This record gives sequence, C-alpha cells and structure tokens, in this order.
Amino acid sequence: MKEVVLVRYGEIALKGLNRAYFEDTLKNNIAKRLRKFKDVTIKKAQSRLEVHFTESAQEEIIESIKNIFGIAYISKALIVDSDIEQISKAALSLYEEGKSFKIETRRGDKNFYLKSPEISAQVGAYVLSNSPCAKVDVINPETVIEVEVRKSTYVYKQSYKCRAGLPTSTGGKAALLLSGGIDSPVAGYMMASRGVELVCVYFHSSPYTPQEAKQKVVDLAKTLNDFAPGVSLYSVPFTKIQESIIERCDIKYLTILMRRYMMIIAEKIARKNNAKALITGESLGQVASQTIESIYSTNEVCKMPVFRPLIGFDKINTINIAKDIGTYDISVLTYEDCCTIFTPKHPQTRPKIDLVLEQEEKLSDIINEYIEQAVKDAEIIKF
Repeated sequence: MKEVVLVRYGEIALKGLNRAYFEDTLKNNIAKRLRKFKDVTIKKAQSRLEVHFTESAQEEIIESIKNIFGIAYISKALIVDSDIEQISKAALSLYEEGKSFKIETRRGDKNFYLKSPEISAQVGAYVLSNSPCAKVDVINPETVIEVEVRKSTYVYKQSYKCRAGLPTSTGGKAALLLSGGIDSPVAGYMMASRGVELVCVYFHSSPYTPQEAKQKVVDLAKTLNDFAPGVSLYSVPFTKIQESIIERCDIKYLTILMRRYMMIIAEKIARKNNAKALITGESLGQVASQTIESIYSTNEVCKMPVFRPLIGFDKINTINIAKDIGTYDISVLTYEDCCTIFTPKHPQTRPKIDLVLEQEEKLSDIINEYIEQAVKDAEIIKF
C-alpha cells in the first residue's frame, strides 16, 4: 500500500492517435512545477498520471499543480495490488469511524474477476465487519470511498476539481496584449485553457505612468503563469509614439492609432517568439475602441489571426472569471496605464479606414523607426 497523488484528465482522454503527445506534455508541465520537490517522480499509468513521493507532503504537491491546465481531478490515493483483500484493507484505512459511507467502483481492467458492483459489495462488507459503528448509506453518504481497478488499483476518498482544458503548448503560442485592466488577463487565461503558450506584451508610457502600473502587469503575468507555465512578458516603451500622435494627428484618432501601432509591435514580438497569433481582451461595444469599425481598423494592420475570446461577453461574465482566477484584485488597483493616461474626451468611435490612413500619413516619416526602436528597447521578463 503506497500513497500517491493521482492525476486524472478529461478532454485528453478523447484524443486519438496523438493522445500520447498530450499526455507527455502534461507530464512534463507537472514535472516543471514540481522541480522544487527532490523526491518526486511521475509515472504514466493507463489514462492516469501517478505522482510518487517519499517525504514530501501530498498537500504541498497538490497545491503546486492544481491549477495546471490539462488536469481535471487530483486525488490523494492509495495504490495497491489488484487483489480484493488489499483493496478492502486500503478502503478500511480511509474510512472515518462512525460516519456513513458508500463504496463506488470503476473497473478499468475488465479482466479482473469481479464486476464493479461485486467489488463494492465485498469491500463495503469488509469495512462493516471491521468497524462496529459503520453504516452504509448509498443515497446520501458522509464519506464516499472510490475504487479504480486498473493494472494496479487506486483507492481514495477525496478529489479536487481542477481546471481541465488542454496542456500548455499543445495549442501553439500566441502574443497576448496585456494591459492592467480586468479583460486582457481573462482573455489570456481562456486561450491558455486551450493549450496556448502566452507571450505577454505590455505597453508603458514612462514617465507619465507610475512604476506601480508596470508592477501590476508583472503580477498579472505571474498569475497567468500559475495556470500556463512558461509565460514571458515584454514591457514595451510607448511614450514616443503616443507623443508623436498627439503632436501631429487629430486627437480624436488617438485611441485607434495607438491600437494599430500596438498591434503592429505585438505582431513583431510574436514573430520573434515563433508565435502564430495575437490575443486581445476586447468585448464588442464595451468601450469606444471596441466597435466593429474600430476592431476592423486595428485588424487591418495585422497579418496574424487575432483571437478575442471575450468578444461576446458582458462585463459581469469577465469579472466573475477574473475573481475566480485571482486577477481581479490586481486589475482594480488604481494606477493609470498608457491607454487611460492620454484618452481623448471625444474619441472617434466609428472610424473610416481611409480617414485613419490619412492620419497615419502624418507620421509616415518617423513611425517605422519608432516602432522598430520600441521593439528593440522592450524589457523581457520571464517567470
């Protein structure tokens, strides 16, 4: 009888010929997160991963990996030989004296000589005969002891529901335009849940924006890294471009022009990192820069696909997710970022592309140089 942390996955089990790739990627992602534990090994075992340890605490291991995408459930399990006596003894060791209980069995190994109901009956009878105060309740038990009969057998009574989704990097890599607001971290989280590795791109307007605004974004990126290991953050100086727009262009086009140049810079950073798409936190109609016309104008400069997972969300949907993943309290800290510090009173909400291009022409002698310099001067932060 040996204690293990049992990792179960959901969607990965539906994969076909490339299922092993998803399993191996999840195993590697877990291994990276558990590097601090010197006594941990991870084994693949018939649609499960077993985390073995000698001295480390199960609780610490579970806490370290519970948010990793690809894991549906984690259980504190006992692993025993597929022998009814050993299974029964393991179940008895998990039973809490005096509580009503139920045995639930799944027989993954169809060669095992007893069927699931028979296993449950025999194990339950063993617990009853060795615990004078035990009581079976199959409708509303206080304790459910689960038995999974495979090549070996797992016995457990406590499982933790995790994030599921797909393992990080199985969905490729994309650049997330990460501001300090509520929306963009949620957009990154949603794409990361589909296996996308994140390269975050943040634009700052030093000295107009405080250092705390940058730290806020660093903290948001760290939080995303808890779910999708391997996040990197590019902190891009944007002040020169903003000042040039304000100096030369009609101020009502400031927001749309900033967005276009942000997308151009983000795409260049994406290509440097072999990323194949951009991600934004835009939600249709939420603010002036998120009308169909404005989104069309920003898309017009992009050659990569742009994913907008929040496009049909209202703010309450987004806030609920932000609270769940731990980014909300960071996002609502009141430090102005580069998008809010220079916001015009009356922005152009339904820009026509020919008029936008007319405004850009006023910057044609300098903007390419400024864009290249911004990419060159970007600070890279890894977690």
